[in-house]
Amino acid sequence: MDPTQTGTTRTGSGTRPGLGVSGSDRPRLARHVRLTFCRTRQRQTLQLPETVVVLNGSGADILELCDGRHTVAEIVAELGARYRTVPDDDVRQFLTRLVARRYVEIADG
Repeated sequence: MDPTQTGTTRTGSGTRPGLGVSGSDRPRLARHVRLTFCRTRQRQTLQLPETVVVLNGSGADILELCDGRHTVAEIVAELGARYRTVPDDDVRQFLTRLVARRYVEIADG
């Protein structure tokens, strides 16, 4: 998956062109996106209209926590508790790219 580096972050009723996600933002999957387990591939996938995105393990772990209730900071902390190190910047960049592709929506904290 090679999402774009810049884009528009959706925030409730407005947008923030070109900005990344902040620690207080609450990401959630867009309405047209489903996180599912593909038995054939034995991996988590994002299913969109006419598109399937195969996720690696860390991407799937991040998106499982994108429920609109957890903040980005809470997602990083949860992943840090599961694994030794979780680079905060990597999580933010991943989410920023998915927001730019409109796979993830962001609500301000």
